Amino acid sequence: MRNLMKISTLAILILTLPMAALADLSGTKTLSANTALSLDTGTTSSSGGDLLWSGTSLTPQGSATAINIGALGSTGFAAMSQATLSVFPGYSNSAIAASTLVVNDVFAVKTNGGHYAAVLVTALSGTSITLQFTTFGATAAGSAPAITQVLNNYGLVPAGFSNSGIAQGALFIIKGSGLADPNAQAVLQSSASGLPLTLNGASIKVTVNGTTTTPALYYAIAAQLAAVLPSNTPIGTAQVTVTYNNQTSAPFSFQVVQSAVGFDSYYGAGSGLGVATNSATGALYNYANAIPLGTQITLWGSGLGADPARDTTFSTANLANIKGLGHVYVGGVDAAIGYQGPSGYPGLNQVNITIPTSATLGCNVSLVGVTTSGVPTNSLTLPIGTGACSDSQFGTIGTQLNNLSGLTSLNSGALILALETSPATSGSGTQVTDTAIGSFQHISYNGSTYGAAAAGSVSLGGCIVNQIVNSTSTVTTTTTGLDAGTITVTGPSGNATLTAFSAIPGYYLAQLATGFIPTSGGTFTFQNGSGGKDVGPFKPSPSIVFSNPVLTWTNQAAAATVTRSAGLPITWTGGSSGTFVYIGGSSSATVGGQSVSASFTCFVPVSPAQFTVPSYILAALPAGTGGVTVGNYTNYQSFSATGLDNGAALGFVAYEINSTYN
Repeated sequence: MRNLMKISTLAILILTLPMAALADLSGTKTLSANTALSLDTGTTSSSGGDLLWSGTSLTPQGSATAINIGALGSTGFAAMSQATLSVFPGYSNSAIAASTLVVNDVFAVKTNGGHYAAVLVTALSGTSITLQFTTFGATAAGSAPAITQVLNNYGLVPAGFSNSGIAQGALFIIKGSGLADPNAQAVLQSSASGLPLTLNGASIKVTVNGTTTTPALYYAIAAQLAAVLPSNTPIGTAQVTVTYNNQTSAPFSFQVVQSAVGFDSYYGAGSGLGVATNSATGALYNYANAIPLGTQITLWGSGLGADPARDTTFSTANLANIKGLGHVYVGGVDAAIGYQGPSGYPGLNQVNITIPTSATLGCNVSLVGVTTSGVPTNSLTLPIGTGACSDSQFGTIGTQLNNLSGLTSLNSGALILALETSPATSGSGTQVTDTAIGSFQHISYNGSTYGAAAAGSVSLGGCIVNQIVNSTSTVTTTTTGLDAGTITVTGPSGNATLTAFSAIPGYYLAQLATGFIPTSGGTFTFQNGSGGKDVGPFKPSPSIVFSNPVLTWTNQAAAATVTRSAGLPITWTGGSSGTFVYIGGSSSATVGGQSVSASFTCFVPVSPAQFTVPSYILAALPAGTGGVTVGNYTNYQSFSATGLDNGAALGFVAYEINSTYN
């Protein structure tokens, strides 16, 4: 053990507990004719409220106003935020006729209480309508607490996945509504004298097989509680309840396990850049200050296992290894673990590892741990190198990423050439398409940053996983299209013009003639003349070079059935020296009544002509159906233009097959 207690660093790290800023009221109501719904309280009545359903129309009441956005479905509904709803024009108190409503319609409402609400039509039959709603910043008056999620405080892996359990002694969060005093602030409690069992009127009970424990609380606000699961909580299926204002929530189920580690992430999203400090100095690493090979670092998180001496109170006594982790892989290389155990703070663990001298250099080198029972942690990345990190194949450097990561909005441009072979849309066989794509967008990261949203990046040699439940993500974005003028692409067989989509501003597309991108490769150049209203001329005009011959995936049949515990071997031929291969896949299933899906992404050098997707990566995907894609990407070509924060061009050859994951 080396220098375990960097108190000033730990005080900062523990403040990265993810917190919800507002208490949002969510629910589903079925309205019969002449029923009013208050979106501020979630209650129904015969009059008043914010919306009155007459059986033939839906009419805003009082000062409330509404606008029908369109049939965006559950995905569009989930993407709505207060920031998104506030910019829609055309709010009105006019009635919305039932004849204009369909299932999956989403409409926005300004309530009588001054809140914004997103409303989804989930059923419409005769004179009855069923509405799902989220009112931002509202809490049901006098209603019982409601629990919607239980998550590891750092990993944030949603229920339904093999690595979503909460370990004995872990720091975890409960999300929901009405959980504590609605006026309470997220003030972190000191564990020096012991964390409280009741805070801001809230208390928690966890029951497993007839045994009940009471977690101590770090903070309590109406939308979220952070607590430490007592180490003597039995392993098994738990029922948790929250009591506030003499009312107790309905029980919510989750799994208590011996160990399930979640590592802390730089932007609090459970993915992307990981939090790593120098074990000797406590210095925090980032893109501009990368980790040299051979350095001992400390990773922070929770879930190694039971630590009864620190369930409620800070203590530096008996800081012994818990040994919940069997491996920590950095860029796919097994790193030596020097220490894994308590930090001193309740629920907060630290893991000291040495960066392998054979690890890949890059800005987003993959990081994943595996417990002694084979359960993977959340997927993160680390910047490895000296000074500012660099991913030359992707055209990125650490100083650029550091500058972009803190932005809450970004003007981004992408130019892509694709030669894709995929399963036919009908019948058997495959279809081959040649496509040119341009996308120019102003992206706003609602309540977040580019660094939190750009969590899908990984340096060469590694793999990462993204896990989703019910088509929702922890980071939502709003995009506005940018006009980049007339875009053309010129190749060995001629040129083509990309057509701007009026329905999707900022998006340009050309379905190219078969053979426009030949299997013998070639050079292709994008241009946009004098530019457009929002984006100026490309400087320089980016050129994409495909190899001769293009890459061929040689063992496609091996991916038709994926045995997750065995890993997935991939082989190929072709592709230019110095380029890289993308290997990706996804799987979906229904678990416990929820739709869960996960995807993996690997980037590897082309030269070995083979790679095996590790079993610990596949273990984070559900057993279900999906697909596997293998492609050869050209190296990214950066370009600049007035009106853009960043621009990149690339080409790829890709092969996709349908897969079953066992």
